[in-house]
Amino acid sequence: MKLVWLIAVIASVLVGPTASAVPGPWEQPAANLAEQIAEILGPGQARLTIQNLSTIPTDQIPVVRLLLEQDLKTRGVAASGAESANTIRVTLSENVRERLWVAEVVEGNQSRVAMVRVDRGTAQQAQQTSDLTLRKQTILITSEAVLAMLETQDNLVAVEPEEIVVYSRAAGAWQARKRIAIGQKKPLPRDPRAVIVPSPDGDGFSSFLAGMSCSGSYRPAQPEGEWTVHCTESDDPWSIGGPSSGPASAAAAPAIAAVPPKAFYNAARNYFTGMVVPDPGVELPPFYTAASIPRSDGAGWLIGGIDGKIQVGENGALKPIAGARDWGSDFAALHTGCGAGTQIVVSGSGAAANDSLRAFDLPAQEAIPASAPLAMDGTVAALWTAPDGKSVFAVVRGADNRNEVDRVTALCN
Repeated sequence: MKLVWLIAVIASVLVGPTASAVPGPWEQPAANLAEQIAEILGPGQARLTIQNLSTIPTDQIPVVRLLLEQDLKTRGVAASGAESANTIRVTLSENVRERLWVAEVVEGNQSRVAMVRVDRGTAQQAQQTSDLTLRKQTILITSEAVLAMLETQDNLVAVEPEEIVVYSRAAGAWQARKRIAIGQKKPLPRDPRAVIVPSPDGDGFSSFLAGMSCSGSYRPAQPEGEWTVHCTESDDPWSIGGPSSGPASAAAAPAIAAVPPKAFYNAARNYFTGMVVPDPGVELPPFYTAASIPRSDGAGWLIGGIDGKIQVGENGALKPIAGARDWGSDFAALHTGCGAGTQIVVSGSGAAANDSLRAFDLPAQEAIPASAPLAMDGTVAALWTAPDGKSVFAVVRGADNRNEVDRVTALCN
């Protein structure tokens, strides 16, 4: 009996943990994903990384890794931790209906994707960590069209099609205190656009619209401060993509962009040409909207092309985003601290009389809803990220020439 016991102990040490010793829920999806990866990669070595954006407990991630490594090995793929020309980036994510495991397989300059959908089953599940609720607060209501707006310590600065308007508080409401003509000499596009960003010292702003640029500075005076604003003709690139940096997760906060990005704008066609400075590392197509987003290995560019395609530019390549068919032409990055830390807030597609905004997670190349739609009282005409990245602003055009500027924030569930 002692001999039998000793043999059993030795065998258990030599064999070590196996897939059969691992709790069952992850066995089948791991096998299915490994099979797809092996079909893409073929026999060889690859560096395996796993990012968990789901409610799978942290202590289960080593189990998932073990299963993937074993299943890959049986198919001729060695998941080595050493430097390799090939990389397998696995993202574990989920929505309210199902889990989604996405593997991005990178071979040199080529990148392909494998996906496995995992049924949540009938067992009670913890709520998805990236779930959040969008909330809105109306900042300004005006009969004039607002193209862009900036909050300062004591004022609001709004860009209208033909004027820069400075608002100050009076009797508990924002009142237009100063209007400065922009002085365009060329006709505006049918759907004019603009951006406004704070100056580096925080005491002024820069604004861009078709064929023009404006700069403003605030000078304290008695009894109240005074704004000086100058506008000139310009074809300089516009500041785009939201704030220059923002947290990617609770554990890490890589910079989205060390230098605030700028893009050249085609005033005659009312879109960006695709030329961006500094160089984003990938050739971008002409686009209507862009957002700089954190990725696990740096930063990526989310692009809403003039052809309606939503793509992400990263690692020197453009990749299509699945699940973005119902996106409108406006989106903005929102650094919530929920789930992965950064979500994309998107307007609805089409010109609905009553639009909506919704937040999405972007693990790998799949857009996954992270919030319920937030109803808006009209059509979203513009959407941009606040300078601190913690909120987005939406211009909503309603009936009777009503223009509403809303601040949209998120509450983690």
